[in-house]
Amino acid sequence: MSIEWMAIRGSGLIAYALLAGSTIWGLLISTKVLGRAVKAKPVSWFHESLAIGSLIATGIHMYFLFNHDFIDFGYRALFVPGASAWQPLPVALGVVAFYMMFVITLSFYVKKWIGQNAWRAIHMASFGTFLGAALHGVFSGTDTANAAVTIMYVASLAMVTMLMIIRIAQSVAPPTRAARPAARRAPAAKSAEPAEVPAS
Repeated sequence: MSIEWMAIRGSGLIAYALLAGSTIWGLLISTKVLGRAVKAKPVSWFHESLAIGSLIATGIHMYFLFNHDFIDFGYRALFVPGASAWQPLPVALGVVAFYMMFVITLSFYVKKWIGQNAWRAIHMASFGTFLGAALHGVFSGTDTANAAVTIMYVASLAMVTMLMIIRIAQSVAPPTRAARPAARRAPAAKSAEPAEVPAS
């Protein structure tokens, strides 16, 4: 087994694991499942770091695919969805997931210019990105039959699904308000007007 082939497989699995970790961590933040156990800034920094690591690992994965002697992956197969002759649909999902990963990671650094609403809308695409990467790995990866890899896919998909259900339930639930005692207002005292003295 060549070093290049090991690098292709290893970088692909690492990229998926980091993406899954970033997606799960982001859902833990948005659902507030962690509560106040950790501070917001380190949690957000870790989420961002996982996304960057996944993007870098994907770039390494693509580099070794392009340079492998026995695999015909040119620029079109790597960057154009559906252009690959081998496993066209799973590879296309991987290509689209790569583009979305790039956009989502970039959004961390342009948030102050695009605004909170646009940033949230872009981040909603991370769930589709994760699903596309999972399908790419399952159907085009050569290690899917490995028990440890299968467990990784099943566990990450189950956790993301569970947290997504919690997030959706939170978004459709009516907002809770703390019970406030009704303010009692004392009736305003009427000022006593002096009786008119009849004119003599």
